[in-house]
Amino acid sequence: MAAHTPLPRNLRRGLAAFSGSLFINNKTRDSGAAHPYPPAREVLSSLPLQMMLYFNVYYFPVWCLAEGMMLQLKYHLLPRHYQFLLVAAFLILTVGEGSRLYLGYMGNLQEKVPELAGFLLLSFLIQLPLLLFLLTDSHITPLPLEMAVHSLFLAFLVAEIVAAFLALKTMTKQLAAQFYLRPFKEGS
Repeated sequence: MAAHTPLPRNLRRGLAAFSGSLFINNKTRDSGAAHPYPPAREVLSSLPLQMMLYFNVYYFPVWCLAEGMMLQLKYHLLPRHYQFLLVAAFLILTVGEGSRLYLGYMGNLQEKVPELAGFLLLSFLIQLPLLLFLLTDSHITPLPLEMAVHSLFLAFLVAEIVAAFLALKTMTKQLAAQFYLRPFKEGS
């Protein structure tokens, strides 16, 4: 996503073109030949998504430690099938969160659509259902600390899904425009 400024888009483009011609393409006798700089392009990575990913990287060990402690405290009180389900959910969430955060960083900062799409799919199809199971199932005897850390994790997850969807929409639109304009650039 591009940075939002109070300037209208056409005025911002005009100022960018003017400053580029004034400072970069200056062809005076003392400057020698003009250096061929690549044309400026709009940054597509999402700052809100990157901020959420940054804070989530620091929150994840706290969640992991708290969930591990809560699981250890209530493990003996649960039936055998819930013991298996909770341990499996904890392991899947832990491994999934590490790979999800890695894909989010790579996809957003390097503007890579497949990685960002993988981040979105992991978030929506694996992390969200498991987290909702941990928050809503009353047979797992939820503890107050567990409800608090899961609620904060769910808030991060939902906000990241929304921000990643918007960033992915912007990136795919830009990629499609580049794809359709490629024949015109090659012909000139």
